[in-house]
Amino acid sequence: MNNAASWDFTMANYDAVWGFMVQLGLLLIFLMLGNILRRTIPLFRKCLIPSALLGGGVLLIANTVCKQFGFILVDNQLMQVITYHCLAIGFAAMSLKTEKSTHKTNPAQVMEFGALQGGAYMLQAFVGLGITLLMFLLTRYGDHVISYVCGLILPLAYGQGPGNALSWDINFTNIPAAQFAGNGSFGLSLASIGFVVASVFGVLYINIHKKRSNLYVRSGSPVEQAVDQTNPSGSEIPDNESVDKFSLQVGFAAVAYALSFGFMYLLGNLSNFTNSIAWGFNFLWASIAAMLIRTVVRQLRKRKIMGREYINNYQMDRISGFSFDLMIVAGVAAIEINDIKNYILPIVILGLIGTVVTYVYIRLVAKECFKGFEHEFFLMSFGTMTGTASNGMILMKEIDPGLRTPTSSLYILSNFPAMVMIAPLLFLLSFAGSSPLHAVIACAIFFVLWLAYTTYLFRRQIFKKRYADKPVEVWKD
Repeated sequence: MNNAASWDFTMANYDAVWGFMVQLGLLLIFLMLGNILRRTIPLFRKCLIPSALLGGGVLLIANTVCKQFGFILVDNQLMQVITYHCLAIGFAAMSLKTEKSTHKTNPAQVMEFGALQGGAYMLQAFVGLGITLLMFLLTRYGDHVISYVCGLILPLAYGQGPGNALSWDINFTNIPAAQFAGNGSFGLSLASIGFVVASVFGVLYINIHKKRSNLYVRSGSPVEQAVDQTNPSGSEIPDNESVDKFSLQVGFAAVAYALSFGFMYLLGNLSNFTNSIAWGFNFLWASIAAMLIRTVVRQLRKRKIMGREYINNYQMDRISGFSFDLMIVAGVAAIEINDIKNYILPIVILGLIGTVVTYVYIRLVAKECFKGFEHEFFLMSFGTMTGTASNGMILMKEIDPGLRTPTSSLYILSNFPAMVMIAPLLFLLSFAGSSPLHAVIACAIFFVLWLAYTTYLFRRQIFKKRYADKPVEVWKD
């Protein structure tokens, strides 16, 4: 049978031929519209609201209006799929980078940055889970029962963005015992609030501390010298090679994601427990696969088997940036208003309390462990723990445009210790969703881990005698 004869390119075959391209086109058009709004409306620009968030919000409003006239503009399921995959592709591209620290960094502060991220995640987890466990007890006999586990989406939405919030929202929705019907919209709504919190509160923080005269914008040019970003070392393949250099970068990211898919497939077939953790952590497995590829490439270069440097950091940044922009637009556009009507109260409470505890915790740690650049550290950490790393970097560059402090280098080097410290949260998600009792146990574990990480961060204050003869290192410009 001739397969080409079984379908055509006309509107009669819209779903098969045009459906995906139209939805992708919508994402890109509204992303550009969001950028236009940000550039033309001073309030959005001053608040550092991401263009992708604005574009996604406008697309959500447009879709809601279209539905009133019986026309469906956005394919919600496809938008959720794009959000899910873009998270992993973005993480894979970030992990493939061979970026090195540009500052002399203190190893103790690298661990402290990792512990801060671990502590912030655990704080958001036990506070969020504690809130919804209480709400579950108060509503369990009412008409609209609040799920005991939906508060656990808070650290995923604030700390990791729409992709993982969506993934575990759907996972909890598919667990009958969780009594949850977020259908992805709950997590996406909370993640969208996180982006607004990161931008608005970050700008308020900068303006308030400027008025108090205890924060100043560091002058000077960037530490990094201007180089050819497409071939900074001179040892990479040229742009006029038989295959485009950017195509190779996309290929590396695709190989990393393919390897992670194979691992997820094998893990998913081992048992029900491993299946529950396999598919929800696509970004984690993609990152690990990318790190393995990066290590192999480094060894091949070291042994002179590979003569050229094939991975380009600048272009990997462009891949991850594009993926995260698409993820944000698609994630906001995929919110279904009807799915969150019964969850407005927990979303608002989790958003408000999550913002306050995250702000206070990071502020205290910044003053304790990162003297000399506590404001830069706070902005980077707060932006990352409520939005994404991009939000944190944008906020930090508002007062340190030349990257003169070691904040960005510390963030790069702290990724591995942070991943280790966050791991218990990730692997307890399915356990917490299986019953209210398990959720209580998980909440207690998160509290104990938060206490342990916080004790390490404030060890100088807690164990004053031991550290009496050891002066705290203060970074100086």
